[in-house]
Amino acid sequence: MQILVTGAKGMLGTDLCAELSAQHQITGVDIGDFDLSQKKAVKAIADLNHQLVVHCAAMTDVDGCESDPDKAYLVNGLGTRHAALACQKLDIPMLYLSTDFVFDGAKREPYYEWDSPNPLGHYGRSKLAGEMEVRDLLKKFYIVRTSWLFGINGKNFVASILKKARETGSVKVVDDQTGSPTYTRDLCNALSMLIQSDLYGVYHLSNSGSCTWHQLAKKAVELAGIKAEVLPIKSHEYPTPTKRPAYSVLNNFAWTKDFKIPLRPWEEGLKDYIRETMHVQC
Repeated sequence: MQILVTGAKGMLGTDLCAELSAQHQITGVDIGDFDLSQKKAVKAIADLNHQLVVHCAAMTDVDGCESDPDKAYLVNGLGTRHAALACQKLDIPMLYLSTDFVFDGAKREPYYEWDSPNPLGHYGRSKLAGEMEVRDLLKKFYIVRTSWLFGINGKNFVASILKKARETGSVKVVDDQTGSPTYTRDLCNALSMLIQSDLYGVYHLSNSGSCTWHQLAKKAVELAGIKAEVLPIKSHEYPTPTKRPAYSVLNNFAWTKDFKIPLRPWEEGLKDYIRETMHVQC
């Protein structure tokens, strides 16, 4: 299959291009190739004449979206509309990557694909706007919500924590936000399976299990063999421009029922990530 991947130089896009290239013809594009927020991107994508568009390109800086909502909606909303319009023109499916931030965190049990979104900030709202564009414009689509991504090809929470722990010997991390950490390579493996099916719709895809940011940081420091203290704090002690959902664990219900292959526990993905990035045995 001929597949166009947007955001191909990002953390997820890089891994996804590598994963898919074993079985498909991949064209990876990024902001330097064309600007999806411009209407001419519709023709540019359509002219490439692929059989599937995987839309990873996004503004993912949560606090940046809050300080510049126009840019957030331009990239995550209008940019997604343009990608979807190109797919509509070609009559091909689209895979859109979304986020746990479409939920408000008021639940205390994992979110189903059918739970009502209620984003707390402009990042979540702009990603939800992208979901709406895909739903409204296309008949064949995969919307995949994921969460707490970490991978070897980009900035992420785990890498930042390990760097700070190594340099300072002490880190403070919030312990009142709970989610599902997800290793990009595990997600890419699942996405590769998904696009080879005609089981269109909304999916939640994250590594199994859940933890707080503090628990994730503590486990990462432990696995990396770094001697540092990882101290728990509350969200109000670490104020940010954007309110984060207190609980955004995703229930991979549709994926598990349709494909019968649960994603492995986040701890196993974290071990592999640390082995590869730090070349340590854990």
